[in-house]
Amino acid sequence: MTCVTRFAPSPNGPLHLGHAFSAIVAHDLARERGGRFLVRIEDIDGARSRREFAEGALADLAWLGLSHDGEAIRQSDRIASHAAALERLRARGLVYPCRCTRAEIAAAARESGPDGPVYPGTCRNVRFVPDGPVAWRLDMARAMAEAGPLTWDDEIAGRQVASPDLFGDVVLARKDAPGSYHLAVTLDDAADGVTLVTRGLDLFAASHVHRLLQALLGLPVPTWHHHALIVEVDGGKLAKRRGSPALADRRLAGEDGRALADRLRAGLLPEGLAFSPLANAAHKA
Repeated sequence: MTCVTRFAPSPNGPLHLGHAFSAIVAHDLARERGGRFLVRIEDIDGARSRREFAEGALADLAWLGLSHDGEAIRQSDRIASHAAALERLRARGLVYPCRCTRAEIAAAARESGPDGPVYPGTCRNVRFVPDGPVAWRLDMARAMAEAGPLTWDDEIAGRQVASPDLFGDVVLARKDAPGSYHLAVTLDDAADGVTLVTRGLDLFAASHVHRLLQALLGLPVPTWHHHALIVEVDGGKLAKRRGSPALADRRLAGEDGRALADRLRAGLLPEGLAFSPLANAAHKA
């Protein structure tokens, strides 16, 4: 089977060194295995998605010396397929509408999960006809009962027993967007033929949910590769709001992007940055 990887940035801000490292991992694994490296612009996040950031991301990848196969894919071209998949789940009684606000959920939640407060199920058994914007949540208990026990494989952490219930009843379609990250990325990876999902350790837990969605929707199951994150020395994630330098700033200043990519491959990080101390062993089944 041909190895197919992808780098999937959201065009809601400029790329930083963490994005660069993630793209390098995906690119290099595909090239080492004689496979294909795809780029998918995940641009369904409403007004936050901007064309200039998408164009900047592609320019940054070229500056780093990372060539991708084929044209960049636009997630916004897949909105109809996201809606169709949600309808399939709705017809099977596996999703339900939710009109709770974040404040209401935070006030009523009794536990926390990987995404924050775990939804307490307020709307799960309340029958109502949506008369305005609603989120659509997966009935986790019903979905897990239908799918049965599941496992998934990470190249670094090994075989995992799927535990999507860590998230509670996750949102599959938001009030302000046609699909959540969980639903859209799972469907799009299948549509793009991705066989090796590479991403940072911060998304490790999300793979439990994605494995469940693959089972429910009859999608192929890839292998995962969750790599270390580049973080600030205090452990904080790189982010524009923290003053993390944008790749575009380095590129426009005349820095050698290919040399920067080689330094990242060698684990040589700029002063003030480090690789995440999170141990993959903590995720072993």
